[in-house]
Amino acid sequence: MSRSPLTATSALSTALLLAVSAPAWAQSHAGHATTPTATTADTPPADGGNVDHSQMDHSKMDHGSADHSQMDHSKMDHGSTDHSKMDHSKMDHAAMGHGVPKAPAPTEPLEPIPAVTAADRLAAFPPIDHGAMEHAPEIHSMLLVNRLEHWDGQHGTGQAWEASGWVGGNINRLWLRSEGERSDGRTESADLEVMYGRSVSPWWDVLVGVKQDFRPADSRTWAAFGIQGLAPYKFETSATAYVGESGQFAATVEVEYELLLTNRLILQPLVEASFSAKDEPEYGNGSGLNKVEAGLRLRYEFSRRFAPYIGISHERLFGDTADYHEAAGERARDTRWVAGVRVWF
Repeated sequence: MSRSPLTATSALSTALLLAVSAPAWAQSHAGHATTPTATTADTPPADGGNVDHSQMDHSKMDHGSADHSQMDHSKMDHGSTDHSKMDHSKMDHAAMGHGVPKAPAPTEPLEPIPAVTAADRLAAFPPIDHGAMEHAPEIHSMLLVNRLEHWDGQHGTGQAWEASGWVGGNINRLWLRSEGERSDGRTESADLEVMYGRSVSPWWDVLVGVKQDFRPADSRTWAAFGIQGLAPYKFETSATAYVGESGQFAATVEVEYELLLTNRLILQPLVEASFSAKDEPEYGNGSGLNKVEAGLRLRYEFSRRFAPYIGISHERLFGDTADYHEAAGERARDTRWVAGVRVWF
């Protein structure tokens, strides 16, 4: 059967087109040539767009001849890739950058600290000129007038004082103590103590010395010994015993406390008691507890050295001492308003 010239020409054109396009198609799909019945999902799009590898059958592909350097991996969905079926032994991990070791951290500072020289030590610790140093004196002193006041009581007015001072070092000191009272222009009582004191602990001193009474009645001398210091909870405490003529024995105990209402406003309660072992009618003293005085004073410290105060004081006599004073026309009790000043030098 004969063919027409047009049909022969069309067949020849088709054969030439197939001959020209076959090498190019075979070169780009060499790895996929073994798939006789490729579906649309197995054939990559011609425009190089996004490839859904999850629908491709990678087991039939020849990855050894694939040029991965030209692929755009940023658009691939690696989450659905089954890496367990890949042959990692044939991959060049060194070329991927995994084999490059990290540089170790430096063990030395970028700017090393210079070694210390003799000049550096000399600048830090210069020689000391002990001859030019001013040392504190070994002898110290202080005079404290704890009470210098005027009082107004139920049975008159008067003045009173209590002072103490010392001179010496930190361990051994010479102590001076004095107290007295005046009423209606007359000195009712006055005494002076001169004692050697030695520190036996950071808070306590032991005292021994003499006491001279100037009033009341005739003056007389006592041997004195005692202790003074700071009791627990910061109570200023003083206890002194006296041995006089004819075997007379007396004692005085005083306790005071300072309550800081502010840094300058201070409330000071005080209690003082005196005792005698024998009756002394000529001096107005009976045996046992003679007198108790309790006071409360509020002072304002303009400085530590100067502080005026006001307060109240109550005095009571006991036993034979009260009887002797009542027989002389005096009262056994008296409450006084006081105002004075506290100073020290």
